[in-house]
Amino acid sequence: MKKMFVIIGRIFAFLLLMIFCLPVCLLPKATAVPEWIWIPLAVIEIALIVLFFASKPAARATFIPLLGTLLIAVLSVLVSKWYAMTPPITDQAGNVIAGSIATLEKVELNGSQQWISIRGKDASKPLLLFLAGGPGGTQMSTERYNLAELEDYFVVVNWEQPGAGKSFDAVKRSTITVDRYIEDGHELVQQLKQRFDQEKVYVLGESWGSALGIMLVQKYPEDFFAFIGTGQMIAFLDTDLKDYYFAIDLAKQSDDKAKVEKLVKQGPPPYYGKGMSWKEAAFLMDTYNYMNANPEIARDNGNTFRDLAAPEYGLYDKLCYFLGVIKTLDVVYPQLWDVDFRTQATKLDVPVYFLIGRHDINAPTEFVEQYIEVLDAPHKEIVWFEHSGHNPWVSEADRFVDVMVETVLTQTQP
Repeated sequence: MKKMFVIIGRIFAFLLLMIFCLPVCLLPKATAVPEWIWIPLAVIEIALIVLFFASKPAARATFIPLLGTLLIAVLSVLVSKWYAMTPPITDQAGNVIAGSIATLEKVELNGSQQWISIRGKDASKPLLLFLAGGPGGTQMSTERYNLAELEDYFVVVNWEQPGAGKSFDAVKRSTITVDRYIEDGHELVQQLKQRFDQEKVYVLGESWGSALGIMLVQKYPEDFFAFIGTGQMIAFLDTDLKDYYFAIDLAKQSDDKAKVEKLVKQGPPPYYGKGMSWKEAAFLMDTYNYMNANPEIARDNGNTFRDLAAPEYGLYDKLCYFLGVIKTLDVVYPQLWDVDFRTQATKLDVPVYFLIGRHDINAPTEFVEQYIEVLDAPHKEIVWFEHSGHNPWVSEADRFVDVMVETVLTQTQP
């Protein structure tokens, strides 16, 4: 019996050993850690695995390799964060373009340390602030991969908002409010304007970021040349109610009785408290999958694995890539149920451009059309992307850049 317990213990210890080895295994392909660091770490881990099997007695053969691989795992996480970077902007020969900027840096916003990337082929070009979806979402690498051509015409600043990605722990999550996002965004804009000696910036918001963008330009219009929204959120409760009942109808049409029962049991939005993000996912994933199965939508160039493996993220940041849209969304999304721009933001003192996928279901296009009817702005315009759903900046990235340059930039630069 004692021998059996020893064998079971060794099997369990070996499984732990393999888990502890995982961070080092991820360093070569999923981080920017150089070879001269990860190769010695990998060699040490191999030696510890050999020791696990070769050393006696069993207690020593178990404890030393486990402790060693655990320490190396912690070290791997730390060095991956230290070496995180955004790639330099280079010409076809691989040389860094003179006058370009490509930095990944921490900034202090209202007392908290938050992350941004800044990228552009010419540091004197107009500033464009990109606001990711969520709340709690990070799209630093996604934006870089899909909208790289914007760097020809703008200095693109991608802000990791509190509770998201690299800024996951920037602010105590339970204290995050919508006002915090607005004021942190405002502070970031002030710093950017001063640093780059520019009078105003552009702001491009995606999904939740599109709502935050409207809030920013509504409160601080003097800071912005124009607002650009895509996957535009207008009225959060009306949107999610529409999506919820759409998902139930989909389940009924496919005779998915279990799904119907699950959605009916959880009830319609609004949801509150821990776990509300999973209730949202229960129907939003169905509407998203249905939407992207539409043959009218261009092939989505999104690639979550590619985005996760990007050098901007250390290993802990990659975990926070997912944690943000679960934990942060639980805190912030309930604060958005009463947001309805059709009554709360009917006047914006900046030009407004909505770049909207014709087939968007998750953010119903009818609400954007209703909003633009009541909106008073110096200029307002919907640009339709006929082969897109919620993410035209991904599925029709080339045209998206063209509109940003040929329409937005051309019409708004002084």
